[in-house]
Order: sequence, then structure tokens, then C-alpha cells
Amino acid sequence: MTTNVLILCTHNSARSVLSEGMLNHWAQRLGKDIKAFSAGSAPSGRINPYALQALSDAGIDTSAYRSKSWDEFVTEGAPEMRVVITVCDSAAAEQCPYWPGSPVKVHWGYADPSNGLEADKPQAFELTRQAIGYRMLQLAQLPLETMSNAELQRELDAISKS
Repeated sequence: MTTNVLILCTHNSARSVLSEGMLNHWAQRLGKDIKAFSAGSAPSGRINPYALQALSDAGIDTSAYRSKSWDEFVTEGAPEMRVVITVCDSAAAEQCPYWPGSPVKVHWGYADPSNGLEADKPQAFELTRQAIGYRMLQLAQLPLETMSNAELQRELDAISKS
């Protein structure tokens, strides 16, 4: 059975999109039955071009990516999420979305790579993609099909401290 993972941020334009791309990338490479989705509580309607470039540079096809509202994932027929990950950064005074459903939730905050000088953004996005990619690799390597939700919660909490 597919493990569905929803990654939430405020605008669904950078960090959540990087997370969706990296988790799906690792799942495919490892042959894991995991499907990542990303959404925002107040989607911007566009994906940051630096996020798309960082994913493209990592060999990920972003042609079907779009900025989505989390409303899409509460409608009838939407995939049931086992895991919800928030990736906003409350230290930057961002309001992280709260998701009321799903048995396993974790917060993996990342600073917004959009903040900063224009000349520094390509590197900021690439470094953020790498940091997110490492955690998504750790998630994808877990034996999700045999783990209880409580075991999965403990593992995700441990990953957040690494």
C-alpha cells in the first residue's frame, strides 16, 4: 500500500516543492511505494524559479509541478495521508499550517531560501534542496510498510534532531 506524504508550507512555492520533488526522487530511486505531495495554506500560485532550477539540476522533471492549496487534499477522493510534514520556519515569524488529520505529523523547519540577495539565491536554493533531500532520503529508507504509526512517529522525530 502506498504511503502518502503531504508536505505543507505557507505558499507552496519553494521548500514544500523541494521536499515533494526530493521525496518522490528518492522513493523512485529506492523502489519504495511512497508518494509525496506538497501544498500551501496560502499558495502563491507560482513556484519559485530557483526551486525549479535546483530540482532540475538534480535531474528531477518539474514539468508537471504547480503551486497547490491544501484544500485539494481534503476533498472527497483525495489520497489519504499517512504523514504530514511542515517545512516552514517559525523562527522567521512564518505561520506554519496546521493539518488536523493524519496519524503521523512532524515539523522539519528550513529557513526560506527566497530571503537574501538575488545573486545568492541559486546557492541558497541548492543548499536547501540538499538539506531537505537528506531528510527525505532518511524517510524513504525506513521500512514504512512494516512500521506502526507510533514507530514511524518516533523515527521522524529522531530524523528532525539529526
